[in-house]
Amino acid sequence: MIQRTIEQLATMMKVENDISKYKKQSIKGVAFDTRMIKEGNLFVPLKGEKADGHQYVEKAISQGAGAVLWQKDMPYPPEGIPVLLVEDTLVALQELAHAYRKQIPVKVIGITGSNGKTTTKDIAAAVFSQKYRVHKTEGNFNNHIGLPYTLLHMAEDTEIAILEMGMSSKGEISLLSKIAEPDVAIITNIGEAHLQDLGSREAISEAKFEIVDGLAENGLLIIPGEETLLQDKVVNFNQYRIQTFGEITTNDAFPERIQSDEKGSVFTVPSFSEEPVSLPIAGRHNVFNTLAVFLAAREFSISLSLIKIGLKAVKLSNMRMEWHEGIKGTRILNDAFNASPTSMRAVLSMFATMGDHHDRMVVLGDMLELGEHEKDYHLQIGRELNPQSIKYVFTYGELGKYIAEGAREQFPKDRVFDFTEKDELIQTLTEKINGKEYILFKASRGAKLEVMIEAIEK
Repeated sequence: MIQRTIEQLATMMKVENDISKYKKQSIKGVAFDTRMIKEGNLFVPLKGEKADGHQYVEKAISQGAGAVLWQKDMPYPPEGIPVLLVEDTLVALQELAHAYRKQIPVKVIGITGSNGKTTTKDIAAAVFSQKYRVHKTEGNFNNHIGLPYTLLHMAEDTEIAILEMGMSSKGEISLLSKIAEPDVAIITNIGEAHLQDLGSREAISEAKFEIVDGLAENGLLIIPGEETLLQDKVVNFNQYRIQTFGEITTNDAFPERIQSDEKGSVFTVPSFSEEPVSLPIAGRHNVFNTLAVFLAAREFSISLSLIKIGLKAVKLSNMRMEWHEGIKGTRILNDAFNASPTSMRAVLSMFATMGDHHDRMVVLGDMLELGEHEKDYHLQIGRELNPQSIKYVFTYGELGKYIAEGAREQFPKDRVFDFTEKDELIQTLTEKINGKEYILFKASRGAKLEVMIEAIEK
């Protein structure tokens, strides 16, 4: 993590007060939450809609903070501790992270997309760790606060930083890209997430494409080759290199001979080798996430043998394609960290191949942030469910009702259930379990389906 003197910090961001009294004092690491404070940290009080971090500065000092930022429009800065006066504490945090990134000879891989960002990041970290010292985004630290925090906790000897870049509105990816200055940028896909804020897939593609705003000169942009919204954007760009992944053989990386089951997939990547590659993550869509990592790995001269070792070591972040043992010998697939129509279809397609069709149940909840056509998206997911592949459909939430409504067009009514109360869903689901079933849980994070999963875990 960052370790600098106060004097050095003052050269890395715009500090507006005299810090000469403390200039030789050293700080180590940063924190913006008093629950995260470690001895010697620089505490960064952030002003939010519900709370102002300045009111917690005294607590941060008592817990060991070695210095604090202070926004100059706030009165009564603390005394007896190094205070760095800045115009805006958030901007100062971002300036500091950018300066630290520039001071370290690290190569950065930036990853964005509507779906698959975190999985692709986890796959990349496992692969790159076979050859390099790697630092990656943890948890959901992928926004205008989390990404700077991630950079500032990077060890000075880090060789590769793998950074997830999330967004909720236009301009956010551009900011993150300019802070991180990636050498390689990956766009996993363009889906429907954030339609509520951006209005169309075209606008989403423009927002995701902002990742090139900080891309290094002659850097590498990796995109899905069959996504026309992105292909149209790269036609006249020549300041960086472009490689594609996808289904068809004109892509720089494409799969052949895919064999999948609940334990993962085996496939070949002919543009690399005819040797089969094993991925211990279920789902055809994750094969394509892996192809993007293949291209990034080749950029950094990682051999196929190391890629294969790395893939075997992949560990996904929580609530993404997690298998659990349930009651009565059931197998539970928890993919409930987030959901959009694209990701919902991907996991349902994969799930339809698991076990015997008589034993498959799905618990599907609200997909959020889909804008004015959200009901239609949920109805369509329901209509696409196949009664030959799924025995029972359970839905949760006000929007989930529309999934059930769509499913009832194909399913007998006694095989589709909709709920707005978790306890009622758990009771009915439990009654329908005979033993050995496969049960998928999928929804946006706000649905908090993990409560139901815990109720039927072994």
